[in-house]
Amino acid sequence: MEAECGVPEVPGEEVAVKRARASEESVENNGNGAAAAAGSAEDGKPVDGISTVIPGWFSEISPMWPGEAHSLKVEKILFQGKSEYQNVMVFQSSTYGKVLVLDGVIQVTERDECAYQEMITHLPLCSIPNPKKVLVIGGGDGGVLREVSRYSFMEQIDICEIDKMVVDVSKQFFPHLAVGFEDPRVNLHIGDGVAFLKGVAEGTYDAIIVDSSDPIGPAQELFEKPFFESVARALRPGGVVCTQAESIWLHMHIIEDIVNICRQIFKGSVNYAWTTVPTYPSGVIGFMLCSTEGPPVDFQHPVYNIDEDEKSDKTERPLKFYNKEIHSAAFCLPSFAKRVIDSKVN
Repeated sequence: MEAECGVPEVPGEEVAVKRARASEESVENNGNGAAAAAGSAEDGKPVDGISTVIPGWFSEISPMWPGEAHSLKVEKILFQGKSEYQNVMVFQSSTYGKVLVLDGVIQVTERDECAYQEMITHLPLCSIPNPKKVLVIGGGDGGVLREVSRYSFMEQIDICEIDKMVVDVSKQFFPHLAVGFEDPRVNLHIGDGVAFLKGVAEGTYDAIIVDSSDPIGPAQELFEKPFFESVARALRPGGVVCTQAESIWLHMHIIEDIVNICRQIFKGSVNYAWTTVPTYPSGVIGFMLCSTEGPPVDFQHPVYNIDEDEKSDKTERPLKFYNKEIHSAAFCLPSFAKRVIDSKVN
């Protein structure tokens, strides 16, 4: 079932759901974190130290955002599995459609995925003229691919996703996202993105989009300096990268470190943008956008208007969130974040 960016229709059958803590420790304790998220002890006692306060609700609890939780009412659990890398779960929520959860952390919901997928894609790609070769790291749900495929002049779309289960589950339960895999320009590589980049020839890509989860577990390396160095090497002069860069409300210390690393490596532009995604912790998520030395890139002023592109206008999947006004506004930061990020300017 495909949902719009509004309230989706959902089936019935409520189940009790408790979400495991998003850490490797919880996975080890439970054997299967996704399975542990499916219920609590019948006697009502806490499971692994966390009580199910409201049966039938999924609560996202993590050391990445201590002292708070975001909850969604669950209608039905559709899938639970443990891949080589992480626990994978899909459930039908009452208000956000189907939800994809990795190691207990919400990755995608049908209702608000557009706010993330469209922004992480079009912020970088609309900032440079005629990108022809793009690499997506992560993004196994296919949403970024769906957005990249809007560009009629794109010639090569490579994606490196570490977890095949994420791809398979997305194709089964999120076809409106996984439609991106159907584009003939897409080349899927199942494997580690860090290793993949090391084998890429220098200057191969016009743009690289890093659709990573939080820096816990398999995504940890995607936030470290050697990875950004590999990204810069794989980009052409004036090429751009956009990477998921956490929440200004929760992770300014992480953002500060990322900005510091990027200003050391990328000699073109370095900017931070943000968007609203209601089902992500704190309701917002950010992006680091950087360019290599070469033709100047002004991320705040797009050079290509995707929402007026002829192909985009005729598609059956019109843009739901992104437009050129939101593009520029995404770089306007609240004062507390602006002070930290601007202080890193060399």
